[in-house]
Amino acid sequence: MKKKSGIFQYNSPVTLTFAFISLAVLLLGITTNGVSTSLFFCTYKSSWSDPLTFIRMFGHVLGHAGWNHFSGNMVLFLVLGPMLEEKYGSKFFLKMIALTAFVSGMFYNILYPHNMLLGASGIVFMMIVLSSAAGMKEGRIPITLILVVMIYLGGEVINSLGSEDGIAHGAHIIGGICGAGFGLLGSRKTRPHRPHRKRQ
Repeated sequence: MKKKSGIFQYNSPVTLTFAFISLAVLLLGITTNGVSTSLFFCTYKSSWSDPLTFIRMFGHVLGHAGWNHFSGNMVLFLVLGPMLEEKYGSKFFLKMIALTAFVSGMFYNILYPHNMLLGASGIVFMMIVLSSAAGMKEGRIPITLILVVMIYLGGEVINSLGSEDGIAHGAHIIGGICGAGFGLLGSRKTRPHRPHRKRQ
């Protein structure tokens, strides 16, 4: 019989590690007066010959402008992350985060070359839509997924039209699209195997 050691459980390694690294990045940014965040943890148009361009393409989801920005993203991230990580597995969940970060970074670098993008909100939107698609079975689209897409992504599309509020609505939309795609892919990966019937 195994004895339980300690009272704390590192139950969702990807979710918790992402949150802790993001917190460390925030504190480092405050300490360096934003220099470290500008160098490594926000993405913007820069030369493709600069190795930091590719680091920022993924690292921008770890950077945040301040505590309110960080806490607003991390609350939802920590609520949704453990459930999704348990369902899809840590490796696949990490791949989803990395791919969403890269796609949203490329999107902003190409279409909004004069804007800087940072924060995990695109990842959070991916997780919101993905969690709504978690109940997808045998090709059927859950009504919850349709409602989330209409309310969240529809709202982001409307807010992005002529908006100058400093919020990366495009990253939210990209994250939601990625979440829907991962939901479709994940439903196939996690679909239980049905043995073929054989006539006797």
